[in-house]
Parts: sequence; C-alpha cells; structure tokens
Amino acid sequence: MTIYSKIIGTGSHLPDKILTNADLEKMVDTDDQWIQDRTGIKQRHVAGDGETTSTLAIEAAKKAFEVAGITAKDIDLIVVGTTTPDLIFPSTACLIQNALDCPGIAAFDVNAACSGSIYALAVADKFIKSGTHKRALVIGAETLTRMVDWNDRTTCVLFGDGASAIVLEATEEKEGVLSTHIHANGAHGDLLNATVGVSSGLKNEPNGGLKIRMKGNEVFKTAVMTLGRIVKETLKANDMKKTDIDWLIPHQANLRIITATAKKLSMSMDQVIVTVDKHGNTSAASVGLALDEAIKSGKVKRGDVLLLEAFGGGFTWGSALIQY
Repeated sequence: MTIYSKIIGTGSHLPDKILTNADLEKMVDTDDQWIQDRTGIKQRHVAGDGETTSTLAIEAAKKAFEVAGITAKDIDLIVVGTTTPDLIFPSTACLIQNALDCPGIAAFDVNAACSGSIYALAVADKFIKSGTHKRALVIGAETLTRMVDWNDRTTCVLFGDGASAIVLEATEEKEGVLSTHIHANGAHGDLLNATVGVSSGLKNEPNGGLKIRMKGNEVFKTAVMTLGRIVKETLKANDMKKTDIDWLIPHQANLRIITATAKKLSMSMDQVIVTVDKHGNTSAASVGLALDEAIKSGKVKRGDVLLLEAFGGGFTWGSALIQY
C-alpha cells in the first residue's frame, strides 16, 4: 500500500503594519520605480511590537485548522521552516506546540533559509509516507525585518514578515504530494548570508551585527540556473511534461527570477502565482503564502497539478509536485 500526503487545509497570517516603497524613499536612497523595476515589489509587511515568528505562525496554523475542519489535537507532527526563530531554544516549533496545546507530539524547526517551507514539507511528507504519522502541520514563518540593515538599499527593499501553514493528512489515494526534491550547495554560502551567530560570535554593533548580506547578481544567476535544473528533475521523476503542470507556485523573491523560471517551463505568467508585489520576500513563508492565496482566490482547484519551488541561502533549493 502506497501512502500519500494530501493537503486538507492552508492558512496564512501577515502583520498589520505595511511598509510601502514610498515609505522606504523617506528612509534610504531609493525610489519606487527603481524597486519595482528590479524586484516587482510594491510593499511588504513588518512585524510590530509583540509580534514574533511564533505568534504569526500560530495565527496561520489556526486558520489552516479551520479550513481542514480539525483541531490541534488531531495532528501528530509539527515541522517549522524558519531562519528567524523567536529564541535559540526552545525551537519555534515547540513554542507553537505549547500555544496550540498539543503536547507530546514531535515538533522541530528546519533552517534552509528561503527553501525552508519546501524542506519542511519534504520532511513531513516522508514521515507520513513512512506510515508513522497521520497528520502534520507544516509551517513557514519569518520576521526577517528584524535582521534587515535599513541603511543598505540593496537588501532593505526586499524583505517582509509573515507566516503560512499547511495541514497534511495521510491518504491511500494518489493525490497530494507526488514527490519532493531538496538540494544544497554550501560552496555558494557567501552569496546570501548573515555573518554572525552564537558559535562564531556577535559583534559590538546594534543588533549584535546581525544583518543580511547578498551578492544580488550572483544570486540571480545561480537561482535561475538551479531552479531550471529542479524543474527538469521533478518532471522526469514523475514522468510528466511541462504541459502537465497547471500552476507554478514559486518562492517570491524577485519577479524577474519568477518570470525566468516560468519561461523555462514554457508557461504563461497567467499560470504563475505571484504575491511578491504585496509581500516582498518572506523567505520560508513565501511559497505557503502564495499557495494559500491561490487556493482562497479560487485559482487553484482540486485536481490541479502544482509545482512548488524555492531557493535560498545555503545555497539551498527544492521543489514539490502536488496534485491538489
């Protein structure tokens, strides 16, 4: 008997505070047209006082449970993709578990930067397919603006905060997650990183010297190349053609990268879910946010074949082929 992981509920949550490109013009040497031309971003959400990665995730999870028609007591696994945990420990997954009041089940974080939601989905899918778990809560959540250098116009315009949640349930029907594919290449770690930490040490600077560093041109080239390879790998593994894909739901980092990936798939942008204009790059939260919006808007319908893909610092990348 083959077991599959079916998506029975999705949810998302964004901070109330919105930072527009016009707002950024007052903070740093940039302008709205420059940002839109290079990234496609018009605004992003920013976590406020009392909001953390876990609080955003908890709200997203509650919405996903409501859609799925279950409660937290019905799940037996929590996997959280995040680069911005509330604390070093306990894990953000454990904080979420406690808030949802479902003690005893496995709960842990996965750090794969912007690929975090794909990695978390892949891990949860494997647990369900092994037969050891029946329902999993997969979360991608970030508060990246807490580590943004607001004086660096090349990065501060890119990132936003938010959380997404997916509930997976075991089924014997051939639907849901058909395959997942995850990769990494640490040789490209210098392309997108933060250079301080617990073991390597913090700096005597504001926020301990924690800030995002990115080599934009190199990231663009590497991302387009690696996403092209993962598309081919995913289709080959499922004996499918490009035309078998109904929707591309990509990591929302940059509209130019999204457009280049769609071109490699020979897909019209009408078949691509785009939220980067409203959310910016929310890292591990972005694919789930786009998926939730696509479902709630009515674009994605039951039976549709979805290709989810992402890339991120590490360098990490991954995909998931899903028959929704």
